[in-house]
Formats: sequence, structure tokens, C-alpha cells
Amino acid sequence: MSSGCILVTGGAGFIGSAVVRKLVTQNKYIVVNVDKLTYAGNLSSLGSVLHSNRHKFEKVDICDLQGVRGVIATYKPESIMHLAAESHVDRSIDGPSEFISTNIVGTYTLLEAAREYWVGLDGHQKSNFRFHHISTDEVYGSLGETGLFTESTPYRPNSPYSASKASSDHLVRAWHKTYGLPIVISNCSNNYGPYQYPEKLVPLMIHKARAGEPLPIYGKGDNIRDWLYVDDHADALIKIMREGVPGEVYNVGGHNEKTNLEVVEEICALLDELSPRTDGQRYSEQISFVADRPGHDKRYAIDSGKIERELGWRPSETFESGLRKTVEWYLVNQAWCNEAMRHYRGERLGAGGVN
Repeated sequence: MSSGCILVTGGAGFIGSAVVRKLVTQNKYIVVNVDKLTYAGNLSSLGSVLHSNRHKFEKVDICDLQGVRGVIATYKPESIMHLAAESHVDRSIDGPSEFISTNIVGTYTLLEAAREYWVGLDGHQKSNFRFHHISTDEVYGSLGETGLFTESTPYRPNSPYSASKASSDHLVRAWHKTYGLPIVISNCSNNYGPYQYPEKLVPLMIHKARAGEPLPIYGKGDNIRDWLYVDDHADALIKIMREGVPGEVYNVGGHNEKTNLEVVEEICALLDELSPRTDGQRYSEQISFVADRPGHDKRYAIDSGKIERELGWRPSETFESGLRKTVEWYLVNQAWCNEAMRHYRGERLGAGGVN
């Protein structure tokens, strides 16, 4: 099964499932989906590809070296795309240990299994192999009012989550420099889109708005993020996996800087249009402001010029077009949302002692 076989870790998660769907349906790869199915992993996010003969699911924890070795030995992938991670800043504030285990120890374990496998390859299989590590712009810390994160921006992580991802980035780079493992790293901006677990801002606000609940926004709502539609990101990741230069880092952004308040207001406006409140009031009247998250980074913004110049990728969606698609999807797919909300009731996470 070595021809056209890609191993994807975290393929039942938000970004991972988007990658798996595209690899199977648009690129015709055989995909080995390795996921331990934590609270945020959901096989229904794979849609119709779940039962495709090109999709192979393996319930394995990436911290389990023998389990990972077994999967690699069985399927003999031509590349590994590593998306498995604990990814929510607020949860990392409340309980960082899982982030240290999965994001650091899990990445180390996967690197060792991949290195052992790669060393045993021959010829073009060895030279064409890639270990693609998917990371976040949060490793760079916080920007001021101006400037953009580039691939050479120093790492200054400010949360347990971003520190664990920074650590994993450094491990991946070290395995390239020390052992020669052909790796590529990508750091992305905030993703949004279908199948996102409802603890994240966009799906949480959609759910709370329709439930008639307050829409809580940290601080003044003036923290800025660069928003990237998940399908655009998946396209970028596949291109990096296939065409990226070993040892290189590629930043992936959406060119969509928005304050958190602007994002919530745009969600409310779309819901006013697509699913109006029965009482005739506007959803924006549900907006409330709560105590800020501890250590809340002020602004993220990515310079994705490198991937645009060198690999020819640009996002297809504007924030307006992507957000409309997202809201429409959540309105139509209420059953998926209800299933996800069985494990999370929309309560505040990451207060860190702040009331």
C-alpha cells in the first residue's frame, strides 16, 4: 500500500478531517487516519470519505510508540502529515498536562517512529518522503498594532498551548538538523469553517446565539486575529506536503484581520439574515463582555508571502464568503452540532482564577 499512501495524525479533528476529505476525494490518495478520538475527534466529520476504500482508520495514541510503529509498518506511507494536537488555549490554561503529553511527547514519539521507518527506505522512496508538522502562529507570541509574523519571527509563546506547540516545532527542526529527516513545518492563523468543535469562537457564538444565550466576548473584544477558512488551509497543507522544500517553514494566513468583536458582530448579522430571531430582535443584543483571558495575546497576523511566491498558494475565500459558508453549514447540520455539544455545554474555559 506504499503507492500514494499518506498517514495523517489527528484526521478526525477539525483541520485534520478537512485534509483527509481533500486527500481522498480530490487527490485520490490512500489515507491512513491515526486518531485516538479525544473529545474533539469525531469520525462523522469525515463525511462520505469515512467509508471510502481509500480511507483507513486506526485508533492509536501518538504517544504509543509501538502502536505508531505498527501503523507505519503496515501501511508504509510515502509521507506523514502530523496534525494531532491538543489545540485550545483556554483548556491549556486550566490543565496543561495533556498539552505537554500530546503536543511534545507525542510529537517526539512520532518523530522517532518516522525516523526509524525513513532510514530503512531506499532510493526515491527515501528522497521523496516528507514529515509535515502542522503548527500555529501562536508560537510567535503577540504583535503590536503593526507588523506581521514571518518565518523568521522569534518564538515567544505566551500560553501553555503555544509553548507546547513551540516545543514540538523545535523538536521537528532538530530531527531534521541532527538526523536528516526530511521535514517541513507550517504555521497557520486562526481557522474557521464546518466541523469545528464548539469550544472555539465561531461555532460557539453561532450555537449560543441560536440558543438565546449571552454571547461572551473577552475584555473589550479588541484582540485581533487573522482568519483562515479551513478548506483553504487544507489546500495549503497538501501543497506544502507535496512541494515544500525539506527543512523549510511556511506560514499560512488568510489576509483577514478582524477583532473578536467584529467577528461576533458579523456572525450576528448573518444569523439575522439567515435565521432571524422569532421576537424580531437582533442577535447582536445578546453580546456581553466578560473578564479577559489571562495572558491574552493582543494581535496575530501572518505574512504568507513565502508560500504564495514559492508554492503558488493563495486563499480562495474572503472572510465574508467563508463566514457565510460556515454559518450556513452550522444551520443545516444541527445534528452534528448537537452531538458535539453533548461533551461541552458552552461553559467558560481558561479563566485561570478570573471570575
